[in-house]
Amino acid sequence: MGRRVFAAAVALSLIAGALPAAEEKRGSVTNLPLPRYVSLKTGEGNVRRGPSLTHRIDWVFTRRDMPLQITAEHGHWRRVQDRDGAGGWVHYALLSGARTVLVEKDMMPVRAQPDPQAPINAAFELGVVARLGACTLDWCWISSGGYRGWAPKSDLWGVAPDELRD
Repeated sequence: MGRRVFAAAVALSLIAGALPAAEEKRGSVTNLPLPRYVSLKTGEGNVRRGPSLTHRIDWVFTRRDMPLQITAEHGHWRRVQDRDGAGGWVHYALLSGARTVLVEKDMMPVRAQPDPQAPINAAFELGVVARLGACTLDWCWISSGGYRGWAPKSDLWGVAPDELRD
C-alpha cells in the first residue's frame, strides 16, 4: 500500500509542477544563464582561439552593437558566436549587456502594434542592428535609426524564441 501512495504522490507532484524542472546551464564565473545574448561594446574586438592574451587572434569583430551569444565563460573571457556561428574567445570588457538584434529579413516591416494587420512604421533592411525592447511570445519592440515598432520575433537574431521581456 505504501508504494501506491508514493507513486500517486509523485504523479500528483508532476501534474502540479511541484517538482523542480531540469536546471538550466549557468556560467561558472557569473552564474548567469548559458547561452545568453549580449552585444559588442566597441567598434573593434579581437576574437581569440583561447581564453587568454597569449592565444592567437583568429579574426576581429568590427561592428559596434552587434549581437553575440555567449556560450562559455573562463575567468575574464567569454566564448561568443555570431549569427553565422563564427566566434571564439573575447575579453568581457568588450561586451555589453545592452541587448540588440540583427534583422534577418530584407525590408522587414516594423509595425505600430504587435499585430500583422497593424500600420507599418518603417521597413528595416536585412542586416540592420536594432536595440531590443519588450518581447511577447511572437513579437519584439525594436528601434534603429530613429524608427521603432514591433517586429516578428522569427525575423530577428539575438533573442531566444521562448524569451519574454518587459
